[in-house]
Amino acid sequence: MSFNEQFDQHGVWRREFALRLKLLAEWMKDHDLIDAAVEERLHRLEAQVRSDKVMVAFVAEFSRGKSELINAIFFAGYGRRIMPASAGRTTMCPTELGYDADVPPCLRLLPIETRLQSQALMEWRAVPEKWTRVDLDVNDPAQLAQALEKVAEVRHVSQDEARALGFWHDGNPEDNPRMGADGLVEVPKWRHALINIAHPLLKQGLVILDTPGLNAIGAEPELTVSLIPQAHAVVFILAADTGVTKSDLAIWREHLVTEGSGNGSDARLVVLNKIDTLWDGLSTPEQVQAQIERQRATSAEILGLPEAQVIPVSAQKGLLAKVTRDKALLEASRLPGLELALGQGVMGQRQKILRSAVATGITELRVEASRAMHIRRRDLAEQMIELRGLRGKNVSVIQHMRTRIEQEQAEFDTSGARIHAVRSVHLKLLREVLTLLSTPTLKAELAELTVALKQPGIKLGVKKAYGQTFSRLRESLQRAKILSDEIQSMLTASFRQLNAEFSFSLQPPKEPDLIRYVQDLEQIERSHVQYLGLSNVLKLSQGDFSERLTRALATRLRVIYESALGDLELWNKSAASQLDAQLRERRRNFGRRLEAIERIQQAASGLDERITEIEAQQQVLDLLDAKLTELTSHLMTGPAPSSASSAHFAARFQPAVADTEPAPLSQAA
Repeated sequence: MSFNEQFDQHGVWRREFALRLKLLAEWMKDHDLIDAAVEERLHRLEAQVRSDKVMVAFVAEFSRGKSELINAIFFAGYGRRIMPASAGRTTMCPTELGYDADVPPCLRLLPIETRLQSQALMEWRAVPEKWTRVDLDVNDPAQLAQALEKVAEVRHVSQDEARALGFWHDGNPEDNPRMGADGLVEVPKWRHALINIAHPLLKQGLVILDTPGLNAIGAEPELTVSLIPQAHAVVFILAADTGVTKSDLAIWREHLVTEGSGNGSDARLVVLNKIDTLWDGLSTPEQVQAQIERQRATSAEILGLPEAQVIPVSAQKGLLAKVTRDKALLEASRLPGLELALGQGVMGQRQKILRSAVATGITELRVEASRAMHIRRRDLAEQMIELRGLRGKNVSVIQHMRTRIEQEQAEFDTSGARIHAVRSVHLKLLREVLTLLSTPTLKAELAELTVALKQPGIKLGVKKAYGQTFSRLRESLQRAKILSDEIQSMLTASFRQLNAEFSFSLQPPKEPDLIRYVQDLEQIERSHVQYLGLSNVLKLSQGDFSERLTRALATRLRVIYESALGDLELWNKSAASQLDAQLRERRRNFGRRLEAIERIQQAASGLDERITEIEAQQQVLDLLDAKLTELTSHLMTGPAPSSASSAHFAARFQPAVADTEPAPLSQAA
């Protein structure tokens, strides 16, 4: 199955799952099984599945056929080239292709002059008015291709302006761009390009990153330290006739392989492109094949990869074959082999991770909803014992029972101060954790590194400053982990005490896994420290470049800290809403018990009627519990989705329960 087919199936599964989750949420709401924490968990699960993105980054030196490969894999259906792919350098700025339903089809271009300001690329994304926008007609391939040629536009500037923009280094003259006879230097016109089109794969969450040469003078630091490390797959393209050149090897070692990060896994694929240059009319097919395999084996050995991850293709012939529907040429191009590797490696791993996260979320959701039903079942059982004990009793015994219930209710109402004290201690500790992970704290931790990077000239101590900064960040997260452990212990003890005193069934929610954010910090540190090698010493000597690097780091760290804060807030909400729900149910239960006594006092038949009602409600709870288990199990283990399976799932919500239920449980007498 090709990458496109695998991705299409993954997109269908995501949409179907989100729909099923929405139906489940509505069903739970109808049956009063949702509290604030459960609702938050449902929203998170749905958002995670709906917004799941898969980024594939294409990286190569210039003139390796990178844009042509993107055309062949993703855009052959347009019947022509969409990304500019003529001879020479065509991708002058990093280009992202994706889909945002809230934005019309367009090409957005960030002017190169924004490099003169200190904002990181991520910050410029939030300022749409600073981008030049070109509307796209997705139904007109010619207009689309013509518009996308703008990513190859250049400007001619003075040497001083080129230096200010980061494209000219006096200390590294061999890497500087050629100066024209007029004394001007050619630089890209645009800093970054965002293409928003409703391509079927992009609509399903695929993001394609097309990069210019990472080792080129003027390359964006954020590209190497943020965007590429976050890609789910990187396709590194070589030329089959040259194999691994010195510049190719420099890109591979400096930007794509991070020691200890596991990046030598299936997430890294190497493409030996342009194998058609080896198709020689004077050689037999066997000799050509042997030459390709030798180049493949040599490239794999140099890069330290299994041969299976080095895939020979001809992007140009593959595109031509798809457009002309030439099956023999498509097979000869070996493009389907690359698509298969992308599908099995990237999509297979991505689906596995997402489905694992979904299964964990659904399990936690089921536990919390089951707890609500357990509380109701226990309250009904207590009422049943109480009412059956009144059979055959006289008026004074029934009045005594009423007095006892009212006394229990009054004692329970006075317990609010003790419960408030538990919450106060919990919130005090929680505030300490939230402060450790706040934006002001993060800014303070980065202050020393910012000062070190702003020092003029060669920054010999910058690696040490990075190491000390990340050491402090790790310590901060570890302190947050110690405090969260303390909160968890406090919750466990407090809940145990409340359970014993008030017959609650409180359970401390699962503690957030803050250690995984420490691992994220380590991955970011590796990508930054690797970037501080000798090849970038001259770039780091430029103040504006160093400031962009710092801001890129701060932006990425903020994402990690905000994710950790979100986990902590959900944890807090799970504990608080659980306590609120049980307090609410207990008060509701007192009301039901008193109402039952009143009905018994008013009519002799009231006792038997109330017992029958409770029995019916117990049956309803049993049905609800079974239905919840069935629906959540189907979400976790359901078959490959289709419109038929979606309709079948919706049918599962039809009222086997509603037919039995006398009234919503929240309103039951």
